[in-house]
Formats: sequence, C-alpha cells, structure tokens
Amino acid sequence: MGTVHAKAPEAAGGIAEMEEHERHEILLDSKPVKVERVHVDGLGRTKDDIIVREVRDVLNSTSFEDVIRRSHHAKTRLERLGIFKNVGIFIDTSKGPEADPNGLEVTFEVKELRPLTGTANTMVGNNEGSMVFGVRMPNIFGRAEKVVSEYSYSNKQRSSFAVTFMKPLHGNPDYRLNVSGWKTVGHFPWSSYKEVDRGVASEISFPLLGQQTLRWEGVWRELGCLTRMASFAVREQAGHSLKSSLKHVYVVDSRDDPILPTRGAMFKLNQELAGIAGGDVKFLKEDIELQVNKELVWDTIVSCSLRGGIMKPLKGTSSRINDRFFLGGPTTLRGFDMHGIGPKSEGDFMGGEGFWAAGLHLYTPLPFRPGKGGFGELFRTHMFVTAGNLFQPNLEDVYNYRDHWSRMSSEVRWSYGVGVLFRLGRVARLELNYCIPGGARTGDKVSESVQLGVGVTFL
Repeated sequence: MGTVHAKAPEAAGGIAEMEEHERHEILLDSKPVKVERVHVDGLGRTKDDIIVREVRDVLNSTSFEDVIRRSHHAKTRLERLGIFKNVGIFIDTSKGPEADPNGLEVTFEVKELRPLTGTANTMVGNNEGSMVFGVRMPNIFGRAEKVVSEYSYSNKQRSSFAVTFMKPLHGNPDYRLNVSGWKTVGHFPWSSYKEVDRGVASEISFPLLGQQTLRWEGVWRELGCLTRMASFAVREQAGHSLKSSLKHVYVVDSRDDPILPTRGAMFKLNQELAGIAGGDVKFLKEDIELQVNKELVWDTIVSCSLRGGIMKPLKGTSSRINDRFFLGGPTTLRGFDMHGIGPKSEGDFMGGEGFWAAGLHLYTPLPFRPGKGGFGELFRTHMFVTAGNLFQPNLEDVYNYRDHWSRMSSEVRWSYGVGVLFRLGRVARLELNYCIPGGARTGDKVSESVQLGVGVTFL
C-alpha cells in the first residue's frame, strides 16, 4: 500500500495525561472526516486531466479508513499508467482559517520516468533465448502514451526490429490502442526455409468477460530456401506474398502464476481471417488452448492441458507452409524434435491444417525436500503423459463426424516420462525430462531419452 503519513496535534499534559490518552481507543473507521484538498506534487510532462481522473475519488471519502483505502486505490491507478518511477501518499490535517475541524489534505508525491531510457535484457520462449535492446519514450505527449523501439536477436538466428506506439484510451490502461511496424527474419530448419516479414499493425485491447484483443495487420512476406537441399514442395512456395488479416484473441486466466501455476484455469481463443482488404493470402484459422491446475496434498500439483486448431483456405487458394500448424518439441509433444512430426516432403516437415495435443502432468517437491522454504522451492519433479496429432481436415463435408474422428485419431503420437523442473524466477521455466515416445511414424524425428526444454508456455 505504500507509506501513509498522518499527523495530529500533540498532547500537552505531561506523562500522566499521555498515559491517559493511551488508554483510549480511537475508532478511525467511524470517525467522520472530509477530504478538502488533494495535491499531486512532482508533475512535469503529465497533463492535469489524466491525473484528476485517477485521484478525484479520494474526495468522496467519509472516514479516515475510507481515506486510506481510496488513496491506496488511487496510488495503484497512478502506478498502472506506467509513467511514474514511484508514488508516495501523505495525509495531513487541513490548515488555514477556513479549514474544517475534520478536514484532511491528501498529497501524492510522484516522480516521473525519464523522457528517454534504454534497456537491455534477455527473453526466453519456445526453447530459444534472445537478447533484447530497446529505447523507450514514456509519457511522450503527457497522457501516458509510450513509444517503444526494440531489436532482438536469438540463438536460433531469429532477429526482429519493431517500433510500437501505445496509448491508454481515456487514461484507462485496461483499454489500450497499439500501432506498430516491424521487420522480422526467421530461420526454420525443420522445413528448410527462411522468412522475412515486414508489416504494420493496429490493435485495441479491452476487458470483456476476460481480455479481448482485436488486431489488423498487413504483412509483406518473403520466403526463401534455407539450404540447397530444400524440397521441391518448399521451393515452389518461395517468393513474396501479402497478407492482410483481422485477428481476435480472447483470454480468461484465473491461474495464480503463469510460469508454474498451482491452481486456477486458463482459456485462450485465437481467430484469424486473412484476405481482408486485399492480399493474396486467404484463409480462416482458429485455435484454442485450455489449461486446468489443481493443488493436491503435500504440495503436489496436477495439471491438464489441451490444445487444438484448424484452418481452411478460402476462395480456391491453398494453404502456405508458413501459415500451417506444426507439432512436436520439448514445450509441446515431448519425446519428439521441435516440429518433428507430421507430413514430410524430401525430408522437410510440411505442417498440417489441423492439430490437437493434450497433456497430463504431475508436479511434486523434490524427494526429502532439500532447501525447503528457499532455493529448493524453485525445483519440482515432473511426471507427464502427452499425446497429439497433425491431420488434414475435411471441411467440405462438415457433418461427416466419423470421417473427422478417423482423421484425428489415426497416427496419434504419444509420449511419457519423468524429469526435473527448474523455475527461472518469473521469466520462464526449464525442464529436463527423460522421455519415452510412442506411436512414431516413418519420418518422425524422435528424441528418445533426455530432452531439455526452456520457455514460458508449455503443453
């Protein structure tokens, strides 16, 4: 809640009178007060209107306890704007000849962030690590707007440069508008191609039965062969394409921790319609993710995960390799190489237009609880069973459920194993598992025995 300072007139009756005062209990929650003034000290670039919106509720306080509660809420709202380095609260009695006997003055002391800052940090995701260098310009126009420019380079030869303008709508950080432009370069060795994307996007996010995001993006994509041994199926897709798409993301997340949750659930829906306002890429694509976590006895956690997706090319077009689903790897279907299952052409994995994957996990403390209450709490033993499949959906005959089930259930890959999990703070987690894969088909890349995975999102 921060430090709240309250001043009151000093007693002037000696030690005996002070002891008498100590024997009286003051019920602050029932003592009527009136907040006569609210001050905000330390403002420079910030406009008054955005600050007034966040602190004016303090004037409606009716008791001292209410003052503390509303001041704390106002402090939280000011911090969420992302434009202050720190925010302090000071409460004092009103001064002046016309001051109310029960009057209070609340002062917020703020320190604005510097107008230009540089950052350098690491980012972990999908079994790769990246160095990220950035420049930030917070509160650029005085109403919590922000411009962020970042360059990143990963150990998988993936690089990106992006510039993003962010603005909270009506000063509310829950409602946000982002406009961005970027260029990314990625290598995809499992399919022997590389891709260069140049794009612009505009998105708005808002809370509605969860968190909703609407995004339009236009991307000029250049696909090329990564090696001379690339298959003909990959070579014939090389060249330029233009994608204009509308995306919708809906997330409901009640987990207590996104890295290693002990309770709660998460549901995520991704929808994309490509071909909006031009472009030669046209498809409808949807995928979902569901995770449920439950804490059992002796700090044991059981976790169930389910993912699935499907896409349909539109207007007589065919799906492209860089739009399809891929499956396999230490963060999804363990026991197989990264994106190492499914249809192949001359050694290159081609992905699929439909997939599903499921996992059941049991996390327990280390045997004998070494380092209990300290460093040992970052480790967990891990037992798992995962299964999944890539398939070609038949969307021309939607009501043929027997055919749909046959396509989804044929050639299912699965794996089970045991390992150790290490939590990397609130950034990511590392898994070292001994995996036993099953159901592998000819051409699948199996990773039997020990497999290392690092990331944020795991199946």
